[in-house]
Amino acid sequence: MWQKNITHFDRVVAIGGGHGMGRVLSSLSFLGPRLTGIVTTTDDGGSTGRLRKSQECIAWGDLRNCLNQLVTDPGIGSLLFEYRFTGRGELAGHNLGNLMLLALDNLCVRPLDAIRLISDMLKIEPQLLPMSEQPTDLCAHTLCGDQILGEVSIDRLTTPPRALSLNPAVPATQEAVEALTHADIIILGPGSFLTSVMPPLLLCDIAEAIRNSGAIVVFIGNLVAEEGPAGQLTLLNQYRWLEEKIGSGRVDAILAPEGPAIPELAHCLVQADLGEAALPHRHDRLKLRQALDDVIQSWHLAHDKAG
Repeated sequence: MWQKNITHFDRVVAIGGGHGMGRVLSSLSFLGPRLTGIVTTTDDGGSTGRLRKSQECIAWGDLRNCLNQLVTDPGIGSLLFEYRFTGRGELAGHNLGNLMLLALDNLCVRPLDAIRLISDMLKIEPQLLPMSEQPTDLCAHTLCGDQILGEVSIDRLTTPPRALSLNPAVPATQEAVEALTHADIIILGPGSFLTSVMPPLLLCDIAEAIRNSGAIVVFIGNLVAEEGPAGQLTLLNQYRWLEEKIGSGRVDAILAPEGPAIPELAHCLVQADLGEAALPHRHDRLKLRQALDDVIQSWHLAHDKAG
């Protein structure tokens, strides 16, 4: 029987932020322009947070990190892009890549134009899109009725919030919605569940595009428990959070590390050794790609039988 895998897909879309998102993108970078990343833009910490406060811009840090992990031909450009200033002056702690993206954003009509210019400079073929081109903050609604604004403050919560929202409400990047509408497979995670995976799904147009898409939807869980409130969410909890935003049963598969069975997720849970040998907390690129291929083959087999 002919085996279908991710190399046969014309439109692969990954959603998230941080190092987890970069890991997925780098493992699938061989797809070139067939790969699209929709990146979270709500970070308010570190260099990114300082720029947001002074310039009222989107969060550039996760976009910069994803761009850096997609570089296949390292050179002076990529070294400059990742350079971080030291010392005690105003530039101390700032990442030059963030400053470059901000400068290009100021020179361009859209933040997306800045990302495309940097991609061309670094010879990056996959397309990266901000979840929104307008600045917004993540807001947590606690069980006590309080509202906690900003990712940094949310990460300090002692218990998971009741719900999340974006403040202010902003529109999704239209190219991101279009990519999801035509996607063959949509990958969520891995990464910080509350602050990297969830923010794009809070945009109504993105959630609706996933809900109505005919794509296979795969959620990749973290290999180790997170610190902060997200670490108290079980895989089943996370699945239910995703269902609430993109629709019941819309997650076709969950990739997670080996561990005890979860009866409630028996219909979609795929457990495998996904970690690097030297760094077990980090997804191995080849193992991740193989696991995605296995999910795709299983999904097509099940649908062929049903059809």
